[in-house]
Amino acid sequence: MNILYIAIKMACGIYYRSSWFVSLAFYYLLLAIMRLILLRNGKGKKTSPNLQMEMRLYRMCGIVLLIMNEALIGIILYMLYENKGFNYPGILIYAMALYAFYAVITAIINLVKFKKYKSPVLSAAKTINLVAAMVSILSLETAMLAQFDRNEPVFRKAMVGTTGGCVCAAVIIMAVFMIVKSTKNLKNDVSF
Repeated sequence: MNILYIAIKMACGIYYRSSWFVSLAFYYLLLAIMRLILLRNGKGKKTSPNLQMEMRLYRMCGIVLLIMNEALIGIILYMLYENKGFNYPGILIYAMALYAFYAVITAIINLVKFKKYKSPVLSAAKTINLVAAMVSILSLETAMLAQFDRNEPVFRKAMVGTTGGCVCAAVIIMAVFMIVKSTKNLKNDVSF
């Protein structure tokens, strides 16, 4: 689903010459690469994990999320400055809405479901999924405002600014938490 979502965003960005779509496609691609790194390097729940390695991966994900958040802030500021959204052709907006809600529901379920495994790698992967879900909700909001609310640019700016600010603040909080927790656990050689 994530690869399909990235492909659709990239295709729309190229077809409509939209820097917003292309920027989001690259953002999601970086999140997908982070998940791939976690899958390839982390042992997860089935084998006896190398906790030190998992903690380092967990901290690395927090650092990368913090850096990537700067790009997301730039994207949001650009949207606010331009005061534009983007339009999905035909019924594609409904497909994007379906994906956004699927991503949010899945991310929340997995955060709760995989918490019991006490694996830093699984926790980092699920945090990345939650970040992707929150950004997809922001993306959906901007598309819906552009498509259905054409007469209220002040309202659009307020909504995108508020939602974007909340998403960025949540990502900063999660990233800082990941960095602090992993650093503390690595120093004290404490389990997750």
